[in-house]
Amino acid sequence: MAYWFCLKHHAVEPQDGCAYKDRLGPYDTEEEASHALEKAAERTEAWDKDPAWNDDVEGE
Repeated sequence: MAYWFCLKHHAVEPQDGCAYKDRLGPYDTEEEASHALEKAAERTEAWDKDPAWNDDVEGE
């Protein structure tokens, strides 16, 4: 079974939940889904620091 984190309700949902556009996932467990926002923040921070994904050009 898969789980999603609903961005509208800030709750873990099964497959038959809100529209996919309003959710993060799927995750294998409810526990993983409950930490979706934390995981997204960690990934964003890592991407912001990764030179391969950094579009900023020095001197502009």
